[in-house]
Amino acid sequence: MDFELSDDQRHLRDTFARFCDERIKPRAAAIDEAGKFPRELFGELAKLGCFGLRYPESLGGVGLDLLSFCLAIEEIARGSLSLAAAASMQALMGTHFPYAYGNAAIHERLLKPAIRGEKIGTICITEPDAGSDLSSISTAAEKTAKGYQLNGQKTWITSAPVADFFTVFARAGEEKRLTIFLVERDFPGLKVGRAIEKMGCRASPTSEVFFDDCLVPDSHRLGEEGEGEGALRKILSEVRILTGALANGVARAALDEALAYAADRRQFGKPINRFQAIQIHVAEMATDLEAATHLVQYAAWLKDSGRPHQGEAAMAKLFATEKANAICDKATRVMGSYGFAMEFAAQRYLRDIRFTLYGGGTSEILKLLIAREITT
Repeated sequence: MDFELSDDQRHLRDTFARFCDERIKPRAAAIDEAGKFPRELFGELAKLGCFGLRYPESLGGVGLDLLSFCLAIEEIARGSLSLAAAASMQALMGTHFPYAYGNAAIHERLLKPAIRGEKIGTICITEPDAGSDLSSISTAAEKTAKGYQLNGQKTWITSAPVADFFTVFARAGEEKRLTIFLVERDFPGLKVGRAIEKMGCRASPTSEVFFDDCLVPDSHRLGEEGEGEGALRKILSEVRILTGALANGVARAALDEALAYAADRRQFGKPINRFQAIQIHVAEMATDLEAATHLVQYAAWLKDSGRPHQGEAAMAKLFATEKANAICDKATRVMGSYGFAMEFAAQRYLRDIRFTLYGGGTSEILKLLIAREITT
């Protein structure tokens, strides 16, 4: 690895680390228990410039690279994965396609307010019968004289209950190829369905979304008919790298919790961090986290440098999320029965971290992608 963080990147990381320690961590347990969208902290992140880190200054953004974005998101996740998941959706998938393919009016009315945190965006891809298999997407868009009429159902849509606009993938044209549409909250025919109760990331609201003859004007088709799948694949590597950063943030919090507990807890006349069994656990946790951090940052650096990075992005997401799950589990083992107690954060980390296994490709799908990269 022939890169190192710049002074600006270190400063950005430190800024979000302070925000995590001062604003997020003291409220993280209450956010989880309430299970409601943390709107106040969401707004504070907007004021820090979080939602515009990837976007140019001309749109109200900051114009930084992916590595910088990952550093900020990792610190947010260290405090609350619920908040980090909502922030990631807002700053990446929920706004990327309106930015990349939207016209000036869309930029002015939706994207700029989203960067300021005044409007919330999300993306609708997954369906009850279509997850990893994009070819199974059945939501249809029929061309009419007034635009496109959307019909279908989406599920597992992050931030849907609070979203103001939805980037929707549907089949359009004679060949029924994936096409991207921007649907605003008040468009007739759009209905946000039941909230999905989850074991973790409880304050990042998730629900079903229905389209029943939902009329979308031509101006809200993002890109040309049939460009959806190609456009999605271009951004997937960023999603995977970012998901790895989310996982690293939670893993770091779990390791910190375990280390603090092991230094304080005494058994047989000494702190338990003096026992070899505990030392083995924390050594494995620290080593895995260090390796995951390097993988994620290296993949982000490759992307920022314009180098091939698809395989490294898949590796980073696979390794970071799997190891983060193991680290959170080991943290509860170090803490014994207190790792099972709701008064400690370890149980929340263990519940939340499962979220990172699914978005951007399951571990099984990623292994197949990696195998193809190295055997062709």
